Amino acid sequence: MYLFSDIASMLNARAEISTDAQVRRPVFDTRLIVDPEGAVFFAIKTETRDGHRFIPAAYEKGVRYFVVSERWQVPDNFRDASFIFAEDTLKALQAIAGLHRQRFSIPVIAITGSNGKTIVKDWLGQALSFREIICRSPRSYNSQIGVPVSVLQLKENTSLAVFEAGISYVGEMGRLERIIRPTLGILTNIGAAHQEHFESRIQKLDEKLKLFTGCKTVFMGSDDREVLDRSRDRLKGVELLTWGRGEDAELRLLEDRAEREKLIVLGWKGRKISLEIPFRDRISVENLLPVVLVMLYLGCNDEEIKRQVRSLQPVAMRMELKDGINGSLIINDSYNSDINTLELALSVLEQNQNGRHKGRTLILSDMFQTGIEDRLLYPRVAEIISKKNIDLFIGVGSKLSRYAASFPDNSLFFTDTDDLLDSLGSISFKDSVVLIKGARQFRFERLVERLELKLHSTVLEVNIDALLNNFRVFKKKLKPGVKTLAMVKAFGYGSGLIEISSALQLGRVDYLGVAFADEGVELRQAGINTPIIVMNPEPRSFALMLEYGLEPEVYSYRILEAFNDAVNTFGNEPYPIHIKLDSGMHRLGFYASDGKELISRLKKMPMLKVKSVFSHLAGSDEEKHDEFTLDQLRLFDSFCKDIEMGLGYSFIRHILNSAGVERFSDYQFEMVRLGIGLYGISSVGETELQNVLTLKTYVSQIKEVEDGGTIGYGRKGHVKQGGRIAVLPIGYADGLNRGLSNGKGMVRIGSTLVPIVGNICMDSCMIDVSDINVKEGDEVVVFGDSPSVMDIANALNTIPYEVLTGINRRVKRVYYRE
Repeated sequence: MYLFSDIASMLNARAEISTDAQVRRPVFDTRLIVDPEGAVFFAIKTETRDGHRFIPAAYEKGVRYFVVSERWQVPDNFRDASFIFAEDTLKALQAIAGLHRQRFSIPVIAITGSNGKTIVKDWLGQALSFREIICRSPRSYNSQIGVPVSVLQLKENTSLAVFEAGISYVGEMGRLERIIRPTLGILTNIGAAHQEHFESRIQKLDEKLKLFTGCKTVFMGSDDREVLDRSRDRLKGVELLTWGRGEDAELRLLEDRAEREKLIVLGWKGRKISLEIPFRDRISVENLLPVVLVMLYLGCNDEEIKRQVRSLQPVAMRMELKDGINGSLIINDSYNSDINTLELALSVLEQNQNGRHKGRTLILSDMFQTGIEDRLLYPRVAEIISKKNIDLFIGVGSKLSRYAASFPDNSLFFTDTDDLLDSLGSISFKDSVVLIKGARQFRFERLVERLELKLHSTVLEVNIDALLNNFRVFKKKLKPGVKTLAMVKAFGYGSGLIEISSALQLGRVDYLGVAFADEGVELRQAGINTPIIVMNPEPRSFALMLEYGLEPEVYSYRILEAFNDAVNTFGNEPYPIHIKLDSGMHRLGFYASDGKELISRLKKMPMLKVKSVFSHLAGSDEEKHDEFTLDQLRLFDSFCKDIEMGLGYSFIRHILNSAGVERFSDYQFEMVRLGIGLYGISSVGETELQNVLTLKTYVSQIKEVEDGGTIGYGRKGHVKQGGRIAVLPIGYADGLNRGLSNGKGMVRIGSTLVPIVGNICMDSCMIDVSDINVKEGDEVVVFGDSPSVMDIANALNTIPYEVLTGINRRVKRVYYRE
């Protein structure tokens, strides 16, 4: 793209250049470095992390070009590397992207809003791909870092660009506007998301509208009158084209028959457009309307729109992780195939290789609309694959087959997906991480279906990106330097011990907490090296804990003495322990009155080192217990001071859980413990948190019920005359509590909540579908965004912990990334 020296000139910055060369792409996260050639590492400092700390890791991975702070000193052993010294490395990245954008005189669409940005962007890319060479943001790259990285992907042959922009604070959108310089804009909606740092909904809207000040035309919904009126006032001289259900919308939704018939009827300039759509839910219909409006604006005719809408793929931003046959792990990224997302996907493959999955396999299809000639593209792909130490590469398509000579010897090539499927039985995927990445036309979902381990048709979907978002939301609430301990006991709150722990380790959590030693051993064997606290240690597991570097909670003199004996027998240096205080919960732990005796014993145990002292709050999530909680906090603080004075050294203190972080932030001490909050459940209605877990099943059978007929065991279920029921393959053995029987619990089909009818059986249950159009095989949501885990817990008069941990392990967990 540019010579490194050219970038220095563009920034008017001081540089030390060992060897000048072309650099093609910026990187800011060493975990995403797949191919160091042509990469320039920006050492960006954020609220939680200083990128300069990772320069050695980037150098170790082969990067030799860096943009660093003016104050950073180059180590002597980096003399073959080249450096640009910038006052602010993030602003430098943004400035380069802004200058790069100025080289292009093409339509540039910018998308912002509270929800739906990524799916609207991806659907626009799909819908317009038949006529344009499109550059669009990878996945959800919409931040102050993601936007410039996206814009720098513009190439000479790009004919249309689509970028999304997201903000969290006042003042951020102006910087993104100067980078993107959009000619067209889409405002998806203004909701509650990302409201935390804005005084009001209108202030957030005003900030988002700054993205469109230089646009010719902006597309937005007309049904939210407050948003539309404010936009007209703020965007003087900008044409506003609207979609909506009301009469004043330019593109009007006349008939919404999506749920029953997968059909909608639109009105546009006096004519009707009937569209068959590949989904039933209301949210997808809302996301589709701006896509159709932009297509009409750009001159697509009705037949082109009908054809493209009919072929839209479901959420293409999901990267799923599934257990595969023969001990393999399947990473399903089979919705798109281009060189930029290939590098991101390979980094995920690398991150998921562990003690259980030793091999690396990549299945890749031909790539389309990359803007790079095939003779340059495929040797480049081969070079990337070679550097990632792929054990088996499988190429599918005529283009990859044509360039087979460029690829390593451990490669297989097939002309199409059917050809590969016919040969699948002769290929071994044993104990491998298998990344499947392909363009939509190759229909690699058939391949995934063949390779995934078949366990149960009911699945628990785990959104890893939502989990990491929630982790970041809590981290933003912490004072500088405060550490995090994530609780992953009880099979990671029912969502998967290893997978959740791997994600949190990737997010750089400081500690993990498990209930029993065997959980910690399982994590170590899976390659988790983050410090681990065992909350319920028993003497018989101490030798194993020492072998695997697991740190015990010490809650009694019995455990203290026994662990000291174990360390003196098996250890060779002081070992970290974590002292538990009972500050009022009356569960495990020492009383404050034990302080003197505890100090006396610890001082006689030189092989033990107190790493932390902690306690549990009994009612931090309920206001009625606040005075008791404050008493606990004061007692804990006093106890810690006594222990510190007695031992003569300091240690980590932690007492706040998720609710405590939200409600008692003055008592963060040196560490906090995060549990249920990581899954999007808040004691104060935190709007930045996202749902992580969705329990899904499907309709096995639909039955008409005669008048007077009863349903289920005990003949408890009834439907109205002429009613219908649907049978679902999920029951109390899967974790669907029998307390939800007989209308107490609801499930969702499309956007409609329907009641459970009759008693829940061991492996199945029945729902009343008398009033909705449904067919066998349709998806059913047991809990997720709606109904939520809290809805289920409230219906059962219990807590969300019980609902989550009650999901049986026979229910398949499916992990995905945005």
